Amino acid sequence: MSKRKRLPKWLRNKDPLQKGMLATRNMLKNLELNTVCQSARCPNIGECYSKKTATFMILGQYCTRNCRFCSVTHHRPEAVEPEEAVRVAEAVEKLKLKHAVITSVTRDDLEDGGAEQFVRVINAIRERRPEVSVEVLTPDFNNDQAALEKIIKARPEIFNHNVETVPSLYEKVRPQADYQQSLAVLNKVAASDPDILIKSGMMLGLGESEEELNAVWKDLLQAGVEILTMGQYLQPTNENIEVAEYIRPEKFAELKEKALALGFKSVSSGPHVRSSYLAEETYQELNS
Repeated sequence: MSKRKRLPKWLRNKDPLQKGMLATRNMLKNLELNTVCQSARCPNIGECYSKKTATFMILGQYCTRNCRFCSVTHHRPEAVEPEEAVRVAEAVEKLKLKHAVITSVTRDDLEDGGAEQFVRVINAIRERRPEVSVEVLTPDFNNDQAALEKIIKARPEIFNHNVETVPSLYEKVRPQADYQQSLAVLNKVAASDPDILIKSGMMLGLGESEEELNAVWKDLLQAGVEILTMGQYLQPTNENIEVAEYIRPEKFAELKEKALALGFKSVSSGPHVRSSYLAEETYQELNS
C-alpha cells in the first residue's frame, strides 16, 4: 500500500461539488447508469456534471482486469443487460447531448468482450437522437477481429482506445494488457474505415521519459491515431500505483506542441485532461 502524495497547487483548483452537478448525478442514478466519472474518480466530475455531460460506462461496474492505475473495482462481473442501451439513450436525450461518449469496464469473460453491447448502445442513441455524434472508448477486446468488426460496422464517429503509458511500464502499470496489441486494435479500425476518427490517450507522471513518449507518439501515428490526449496520473486510492512525478502545466503545453508537430490533428494536454474531457469541443473543432 502506497500513501498518496500531496497535490501541487496547479492540481488543487478543481471543485468536485459544483452548482447543477447533483441533478445530473441523480438522473443517472435513477436510470441505474454507471459513469467512468464516478468509478474512476475523475477530477473533472464537478465541472462535467454541472454542464450536464458525462461519460457512460456500460457492461456493469466490475472489471475483469486489475490495472494498478485504475480505481474501477475488480470483481466477478454482472450479467449483461440489453436494456442498458435504452437507458443510455434516454440519458443522452435528457442531458441534450450533442456528442455522447461511451466506455466500459473490460469484460474478458464475454466471448466478444462486450462489443455487441457497444453496438446496442450506439444504435439506441441513433434511433432516439440521430443527430448525436458517438465516441466509443473501448477495451482491447483481446484483439478479437470479429469483436472489432462489430464496432467498425456500427460506425461511431470516434473510436478511442488508450495505450495509457509507455511500453516499459506496462508490466508495472497494466500487467494484463499488451502494448503491441493495443496498437493493433487502433490500426485495425483505422485501416477499416477512414471516416472514423481514431483517438488514444496517455497518463503522464508514471516514470516515463520524454524519449519514450516521443516513440509512443510515432507508434500511434503509424497506427492511424489522429487525436491524442495526455493528462496527469493521479493516484486514486492508497492501493493504486504511486505517482512518480507531478508534471507542470507548462511542460504539458510544451509536449502538446511537440506532438502536434509530429502530425496529430488534435492534441489535448494538461494536468486535468482525461480521455473524454471536452470531447465534444474536440470533435466540433475537427469538423468545423
